[in-house]
Amino acid sequence: MPVYEYECTDCGKVFEIQQKIAEAPLTVCPECEGTVKKLVSMSSFQLKGGGWYADGYSSSNGGAVKPATPAPACPSGGGCAGCPAAATS
Repeated sequence: MPVYEYECTDCGKVFEIQQKIAEAPLTVCPECEGTVKKLVSMSSFQLKGGGWYADGYSSSNGGAVKPATPAPACPSGGGCAGCPAAATS
């Protein structure tokens, strides 16, 4: 179950409560019965390291991103049929 953080607008108390996602948010402070507002707090979930997003999946190079290799140059200097360089000349 997720933990939600609330703050009372009357007494200023900040508190956390475990609630089901389907449950309605709290509206009353358990201490002074004042109005509460739901706070947006930082998640404790963190991604660390190279991760799968760097190169698709885990690899033997420790997750390091492989340097990009340049596209090979046209051996005929752009005169090939269908070559973009030939279309611009």
